[in-house]
Formats: sequence, C-alpha cells, structure tokens
Amino acid sequence: MSTHDLYVKGPQEPLWQVPASGAARFSWEYDDGRDRLLALYQKGKDKQWDGAKRIDWDLEVDPYDPLGTPDEAMTLYGTPHWAKMTDRDKGELRLHYTSWQFSQFLHGEQGAMVCAARIVESVPDLDAKFYSATQTMDEARHAEIYGRFLHEKLGMLYPVNDNLQALLGDTLRDSRWDMPYLGMQVLIEGLALAAFGMIRDTTDKPLPKQILAYVMQDEARHVAFGRMALRDYYRQLSDAELKEREEFVIEGCYLMRDRLRGVEVLENFGIPKKEAEQISEESEFLHLFRKLLFSRIVPCVKDIGLWGERLQKAYVDMGVFDLGDSNLDLLMAQDEEIAEQLDKERFAAEEAARVAEVEGAIEAGASS
Repeated sequence: MSTHDLYVKGPQEPLWQVPASGAARFSWEYDDGRDRLLALYQKGKDKQWDGAKRIDWDLEVDPYDPLGTPDEAMTLYGTPHWAKMTDRDKGELRLHYTSWQFSQFLHGEQGAMVCAARIVESVPDLDAKFYSATQTMDEARHAEIYGRFLHEKLGMLYPVNDNLQALLGDTLRDSRWDMPYLGMQVLIEGLALAAFGMIRDTTDKPLPKQILAYVMQDEARHVAFGRMALRDYYRQLSDAELKEREEFVIEGCYLMRDRLRGVEVLENFGIPKKEAEQISEESEFLHLFRKLLFSRIVPCVKDIGLWGERLQKAYVDMGVFDLGDSNLDLLMAQDEEIAEQLDKERFAAEEAARVAEVEGAIEAGASS
C-alpha cells in the first residue's frame, strides 16, 4: 500500500524541493583532527545497529491505545467535546494523536538525514565530516523505523506540520555551514529528544518504548556533536554574527512551540481551527508538555554561547528560562543507560526462554 493512501490528508506536493545554497567544502588536511570529535566518530561506528533486528516487531500494538495515554493527557479532556465522545471515539482520538506525533518524528528524521548530509558537504573540517557521515546513517535508520511503525502498527500518517516544514526550509536554505547544526542538531533534535523521552518514560507499551529508547541512544551523540562543533566555532564570531544566530534560534523556538498543539488532529474531529487552537492553548497538560519539551534546547543554546539579552527575554516569555541550568551531560548519559538496560532485560529474558526450552526438551527426551 502506498504511503499516500495512509495520509489523513495528503501532502500538497509529493516532492518538496528546497533550493540549495552555499559551498561544498573539501579539506586536504588528513591529520588526526580533534580528539573529542574523533572519539564521537568511533562511538558512532561502534553503535551502529539494525532496526529490523534490534527491535521486536512481532510485538502487538493496539492502534486505539498505542501508548497507554491517560485521559487527563488528552487535549479534549474536560471539554464538552470529551463528554460527548464514546469509548470508540476516544480510541480514535488516541490513534490520531499518536499518528500525528510519530508522523512529525518521521518527517523530522528525514529532515535530519538531509541536514546531516548537508553538513558532510559544507563543514570545513574533516573530523566533522567523518562524524556527520555516521549520523546520516543513523537518521536514515530512524526514518525507516518510524515509517515502519506508522505503516505496520498504526496504518495512518499525518503530513508534515507547517511550522516544522518552515524551520526545515529556513535551516536548509541558509548558505552558512553552521546553520544545519544550529537548526537541526540544537533546535529540532533537541525538541525531538525531549518529546521522545517524555513518551519513553511514561508509556507502558513495549514496542514504542523500544523504538524511542534506541533512537534516543543515537540522538544523544548527535546533540553532543552539535554542541562540540558549535561551541568551538561560536567563540570566534563577532557580536553581530552571534546576534544573527540568536535571532534564528528565537524564531525557531517560537515556530516549534506553536507546532506542538496538534490542532490538525482536532480539525479532523470536526472542531473548527480557531476553537481547536483555543482548546489547545487552555490545556494544562499541553502547557506542561510544551515547557518540558524545551528542557534539551535551552541548556544547549546556553552551552554553545548563544545567551544574549534578547534571547534570554524570549525564553522568559516562553516560561522556559530556568531550564538553562539543566545538566545536559547527565540527561545524555541517562539516555545511553536506559537503552543498554532495555537490551539487557530483553535479551536476558530471551536467553532464559531458550534455556527453559532446551531443558524441557532434555526432560521430555529422558522421560520417553
């Protein structure tokens, strides 16, 4: 079945083209490069994995409760619309929200793949090109996995959100080589990591938990790469150049904040757009969700040296300024540990089952 048959509303164009600008840069310096980046490159090679094998795709998913989302976390909860809904309607709403979320994850991962490839092309340093090449493969794997989950387990997709598409376009059209880092590694991936983590830590469904834990293990490296490269580069920039990057961050953060409402889902349930926007803005859960989603972006922006007065005021306006002191290194270490622990638990259980099967066969043979 074609993907276009699964879209709730088909994309306006089957192929989106973003005019490329900027130079492809070659480096003829083949020395060892920076130790930190080369260590990350080695880790990127060591940690490659196959989504078809590492993830247990035989696990069943209830499309009407894919994530075990409680009623209180639904945007319509407590409204007159919710009071009129049947259990079947609520299941449909859960399906649509999960499809919308994971569809944006999928579109974002394709964007990350394109941005990583752009970094390989445009970044001047060979060590950064090496690492970006491993990231391109990571992002391809993530897009493959999210696409498979949506096709095989949910059977429904949503088109890319307008604000996400706008940020992707701004990131890719900019001719400066550091902008794919800033737009993708810091903003889009930082937001995605927080969203992945919130679902990973709250869902009681094993398949989405596996997918998110393993994807986050990769993404932790990607954000670390962006931090290293941009921190080094931004130390060299003038105040005017830094201000330009801060303006890009401010605009990008507002775009992403506004894309988190899922208004498209409510419109599919017959709620007019203006009313859907108002319901979303009044949702207490969504307010908390949106704030927590910036937990990975704000400390990263501060860490790379973008912390001017206008940017700080914007974060105060968004209610996320206090997140600037979050410990990013600790969060990334936890992402690694959760994925590794999940592997241990899964494969220990599989090994125990195999041992029990062998022992049962031996006992059966002895008794006969």
